[in-house]
Amino acid sequence: MVDKGFDENYKREYGNVIGIDEVGRGSLAGPVVVAAVLLDTFIEGIDDSKKISPKKREFLAAEITKRSKFAIGIATPYEVDTYNVLGSTRIAMERAFKKLGIDGFAIVDGPEIGLDFDHKCIVRGDSISPSIAAASIIAKVYRDGIMRKLSRYFDLYDFEHNVGYGTKKHIKALEQYGPTLFHRFTYAPVYKNIDYKKLKEWITEGRLSENRIKHLSGTICRMA
Repeated sequence: MVDKGFDENYKREYGNVIGIDEVGRGSLAGPVVVAAVLLDTFIEGIDDSKKISPKKREFLAAEITKRSKFAIGIATPYEVDTYNVLGSTRIAMERAFKKLGIDGFAIVDGPEIGLDFDHKCIVRGDSISPSIAAASIIAKVYRDGIMRKLSRYFDLYDFEHNVGYGTKKHIKALEQYGPTLFHRFTYAPVYKNIDYKKLKEWITEGRLSENRIKHLSGTICRMA
């Protein structure tokens, strides 16, 4: 459970304290999603989103959005492939902070990644700070919603249940059907199941940029 008073020291020193957390770095498909939250009041039950049931997350996300100021930042699978997952996480965090548009000091879950605003990174911050935990809940619920919508169009990959992560069913679907444009081509389980004929078709149709796959060793040669 988070420490109800953890954020108070930062508030006394900096005034507005903005919690930031990401979801989806380890996923094989879908975006990296970041939430930035200025939590007005403590909300009972807030904790690291991974420790909370889906039903409780939905309830808490609704409470947080009603009782706080927040913004969402997204990095697409294209950006994950182009800038790597660390770079795309930085992009999404900076987008969320900028979109929130509030002067303040950010406390960010995880190790230091060189963000371009006043902040402190706190390893396992989502288990300590109410503001970071609130951000983790909003980001998780928002991203799960995106993946459920994608599942309507790509039901073979079971995004409804795995939300893009590498479950056995998801891996099997990749082996049978290859990846979609919403997969991350630079992730090993996706890369090794790439259909190069399909990639070439996507490029010809203007749906895929060669810039996105230039980091994949030998890909362009194999498509020739």
